[in-house]
Amino acid sequence: MKNFSVFLFVLSLCVFNHVSGAGVRIANELKFNKNLWMRCYSKDDVTGPKIIPMGQDYSFYFGINFFRTTRFMCTLKQGPNYEHYQSFTAFKVFSNLDTGGLWDWRAKEDGVYLVKEHEYFVQNPVNLHKEYDWIN
Repeated sequence: MKNFSVFLFVLSLCVFNHVSGAGVRIANELKFNKNLWMRCYSKDDVTGPKIIPMGQDYSFYFGINFFRTTRFMCTLKQGPNYEHYQSFTAFKVFSNLDTGGLWDWRAKEDGVYLVKEHEYFVQNPVNLHKEYDWIN
């Protein structure tokens, strides 16, 4: 009976982690055929650096840790000289009820925009809006 209880506990942790998956999408919506340089990292993972051509995007997915402290930071730079940049928190969990979702970032000429896409994200739905200006 004890082994069965341990099995159920481990199984529930695996299912919970699967349900609470999350992702980050970085889209290049810049004009004039500019590339977008990106690099993202968390405490345990690094994604990039990658060059995203104009009109394309890059997505990566991950599980939220048990303590719900998963956070990804990203840096974006506009080509061709990569002088304009922005570093920001691209993903974080706000509460125990937050199940992650997709944080959809879009690089445009005037700044970096965000839309959160999640079927269960009903407490604070976020539509596309400008989050950051580019730093020169």
